[in-house]
Amino acid sequence: MKYTQLGRTGLKVSRLVLGTMNFGPQTDEPTSHGILDSALDAGLNFVDTANVYGWGENKGRTEEIIGTWFAQGGGRREKTVLATKVYASMSREGDTWPNEDRLSALNIRRAVDASLKRLQTDHIDLYQFHHVDRRTPFEEIWQAVDVLIQQGKILYAGSSNFPGYKIAQANETAARRGMLGLVSEQCLYNLAERRAEMEVIPAAQDYGLGVIPWSPLHGGLLGGVIRKEAGDGRRASGRSADALANSTVRAQVQAYEDLLDKHGLEPGEAALAWLLTRPGVTGPIVGPRTAEQLESALRALELDLSEEVLAGLDEIFPGPGPSPEAFAW
Repeated sequence: MKYTQLGRTGLKVSRLVLGTMNFGPQTDEPTSHGILDSALDAGLNFVDTANVYGWGENKGRTEEIIGTWFAQGGGRREKTVLATKVYASMSREGDTWPNEDRLSALNIRRAVDASLKRLQTDHIDLYQFHHVDRRTPFEEIWQAVDVLIQQGKILYAGSSNFPGYKIAQANETAARRGMLGLVSEQCLYNLAERRAEMEVIPAAQDYGLGVIPWSPLHGGLLGGVIRKEAGDGRRASGRSADALANSTVRAQVQAYEDLLDKHGLEPGEAALAWLLTRPGVTGPIVGPRTAEQLESALRALELDLSEEVLAGLDEIFPGPGPSPEAFAW
């Protein structure tokens, strides 16, 4: 396993992040525990979740599955860098109350305690704001975070789905309070979706945040969907199906798969390996539903993409270019 520092911190994390969103809704508890064990055995020490995962009437279920895994002992918690998130409403249908969502000091305090209980741990290593809260000032957010750090309930704070200017606002406010501020940003970033390169990633780099890309295969679009259609008839679904309905996108994906076929590379592994070459990226989030999918993701760590392949990928999926030149002179 390869490791790196999380942004400007001294925290060492694996270059792949184990995403757990499928644990509960698609992957049962025993299989989820098996994936967690296999990841830890491979040296993958960075596990990401969110309080809302489990969805619907099962919100919090994913954290519970991780908690029962920690409860098995064997150094599982001590070896894991644990990240979770707060923002979305945890209210159940028909029982909605105010102050059960967003980033008010009250909700942050309650949400941390609830996550700690589900996760069966006494602290969260990286506590992430799942979305921007336009109603709550950063002064209030950082006051709440400062209390939690002093209480030993969290160690670091990170963001997710923040635009560049909000990263700047958050960390300038934290600096005025003498606080470390955000240390990571979890954003949508992959070969097919590179808008983060315009302002989010430069802001993260300037402020010393590690970048944690989510959806590195763009909902499966970069995982060999056309090859699978031709091979065993498996058709794309969800985001991939919607994207492939666009003839321009389908031509791009076909060119992408042809390029990788030429070089004997697996599409999903190459997409992950490409992200590992990108400036500022700590590690992409992989969300395996099965042990086999985890094994494929781990192989990406050993993949060394040639300059020819990297140039070909840039030609097929060009980035937006730097800001402001991408939209100005």
